[in-house]
Amino acid sequence: MSGEPAAQFNIHDAKTNLSRIIERVEHGEEIVISRAGTPVAKVIPLRRTTRTGRGSLRGLLDLNEDWDSDEVNDAIARDFGLSG
Repeated sequence: MSGEPAAQFNIHDAKTNLSRIIERVEHGEEIVISRAGTPVAKVIPLRRTTRTGRGSLRGLLDLNEDWDSDEVNDAIARDFGLSG
């Protein structure tokens, strides 16, 4: 990105020009959406990652030995309000 400030659109103009905004973002620009002159959102390009196939994350994930234990699964269920 250059040192230039992000382009800014008010919400009405952003809705009207969404396709153009997306096209600009696809080319690397960041766009700020404002309401009554106050920035409320930023549209930025997604960083895409390319998976090369099965096993492409090997060595990149660090799992604890108990990652699939009953205790861990119960704790996750409680966190999501799924325990009885």
